[in-house]
Amino acid sequence: MSITPDEVKKIAHLARLEFSEEEILAYTEELSKILDYFKELQEVDTSSVSPTFHPYKKKTPFREDEVRTFENLEGLLKNAPELKETSIVVPKVVKAP
Repeated sequence: MSITPDEVKKIAHLARLEFSEEEILAYTEELSKILDYFKELQEVDTSSVSPTFHPYKKKTPFREDEVRTFENLEGLLKNAPELKETSIVVPKVVKAP
């Protein structure tokens, strides 16, 4: 199975990455090798292997959720770069297309 340079360009666009034509060709080759390896792995007979969900049988430590008041709210808000009432304003992380 191989991937085309156009598919690499599409993936790069979706990931908001820019590559030179030389890099596109290199990634085309590398991604094709990865897909070929996955194809090879699919041919391995795993019918006698039981599924493994987690290699360790440790319990996850849980605790009860409890609402607690923040001790030094005024000190925290005093050091915030920007406030809107009692909320800290942060930069927008997700941009709409």
